[in-house]
Parts: sequence; C-alpha cells; structure tokens
Amino acid sequence: MKRRYRDNGSGHNIWRSYSDLMAGILLLFILIMCVTLFQAQKSYDQALHEKEQKEKVSAKLLDKEESINKINNKLKDKDLKLEEQKELLQQLEATLNAQKAKLKKQSASIKDKEMQLKLQRDKIDNIIGVKAEVVDALSQEFSKNNIKVDIDKHTGAVTLSSNVLFNTNEADLTDAGKNSLHEILPIYLKVLLEPKYKPYLAEIIIDGYTDNVGSYDYNLELSQKRSLAVVDYLLSVDGEFLNDAQKADLENYLTVNGHSSANLIKDANGEVNKDASRRVEIKFRLKDDQMIEELNKILKH
Repeated sequence: MKRRYRDNGSGHNIWRSYSDLMAGILLLFILIMCVTLFQAQKSYDQALHEKEQKEKVSAKLLDKEESINKINNKLKDKDLKLEEQKELLQQLEATLNAQKAKLKKQSASIKDKEMQLKLQRDKIDNIIGVKAEVVDALSQEFSKNNIKVDIDKHTGAVTLSSNVLFNTNEADLTDAGKNSLHEILPIYLKVLLEPKYKPYLAEIIIDGYTDNVGSYDYNLELSQKRSLAVVDYLLSVDGEFLNDAQKADLENYLTVNGHSSANLIKDANGEVNKDASRRVEIKFRLKDDQMIEELNKILKH
C-alpha cells in the first residue's frame, strides 16, 4: 500500500529556495563578472592611459634627446671653432712676438740713429759756431783797418763790384781794382788761414758774374777770365802778406768759377740791376758744409 506523504508545501519551498539560491549565485556571478569587467576595463583604460603617457614621455625624451644631440653638435662645432680660434690666436701671438722682436730691433736702431744724429747735431753746432766765429773775425778785422767792405753776415762772402775791378767788357784789373784787392784780400786770407780756423777750412772760392747783356757763352768766358785775373793778382803779390807755406796752402784751397749771367741781382721791382750783377764774389766753405745743409733740411722736416 502506497504511503502518501503529505505535501505541506515544503517541496515547493525547497525548489523555491534552490531557485533563489541559484538566482543569487547567478546574480553574484553576474556581479562578479561586472566587477571583473569593470576592473578589467579600468585596468585597460589605465594601461592605455599609461601607454599614452609613456608614449608622450618617450616623445618628450626623443625631443629632448634630439635637442641634446643638436646642442652636442653645436658644442662640437663650437669646439672646432674654438680650436681654430686657438690656432689663430697662436699664430697671432707668434706674429706679435715677431713684431715685438722687430720693434725692439727698430728701437735699438732708432736709439743708435738718435745718438748718431746727436753727434751730427753737435758737429753741426760746432761747424756753425766756427763759421759764425770766422765771419765775426773777418768783420772785426776789416773794421779795425777802417776798410768798408760788403760782407755777408751769414756766409762771410765778400762782394766786389766789377765796375771797380774792370773796365767794360775787359778782364784786366784796373789800378783801382788792384788797390781794392790789395786792401781786402790780405785781411780776408789772413783770417781764414789762422791756425785755429785752418783745420776747418775746405775751400776758398772766387766766383765771377756778369749782367745779362750779350750771349751766355761770351759772358761765361768773360766771368771766368775776371775770376782768374783776381787769382793771378793774388798769387803774384809775393811776400807782402803770404809766406811761401801760406801761398802753397792757398793754392790747395782755391777754386775759381765763372757763372756768366747766372744769379742776376734784381731790384725791388724785379728788374735786373746790371751794375750789381757785374761782380766778383770771394767766399769760403768749411769742411762738411754740404753735409750740414743736407742735415738741416732733414731736421726741418
């Protein structure tokens, strides 16, 4: 006999509870899956964000690396330029040292030249002083003997008028000319041949000049003849104011020139003064006079 159990709704409750349990488990699973998916999505998003950040950082690093490379290249270029500048500086320093050495030599040379120039100046001063002393001695000697003579205060040249010494177009001395020379030449030569001046004496010059009337050749010959006439007279006066030794010295010092119508004398209006142009000049030159003139030109510049 079948036993019937009484169903008081407990079986239904069990299935219901089971169904609720399964639904709860399913809900829990779904919840877990949702959480897992959320966490996975979050992790993915985070990983994606981190990847983007890393890519950005990498890009920045690459940019910085590129900048660093550029800076390094610039530094290398600057290093090369610095090396070139160092080499150039060394070359300039070598050139400067060479210039300094050259300047030192030039300074030494300048000092030597200054010393030489000082010696030359002293020599010039000495010669000029002697010349001034000779000119002064000549002036005093003529004044002492009451002889009026046209003497240049700077050069000591004595000018004698041809109108007194010679007749027109003549080269023979007149009596008046001889008297004039007899007064002037002994004094002039006596001073020049004094022992204290003689060592400085280089030359006694007699220059003849004419006016500009006539040809140059004719006047040249006439001026030369007149200069020679003065010298002949001077050397012919034996024993009066020159002894034999002085006469021999005089012959060594004498220079005779004829200048024709050169160096004409002109008046204030620029017109030729014929009387003044016809003349004989007696002058002297001391040793190194030419050198003094050249040095004076240099010193003036």
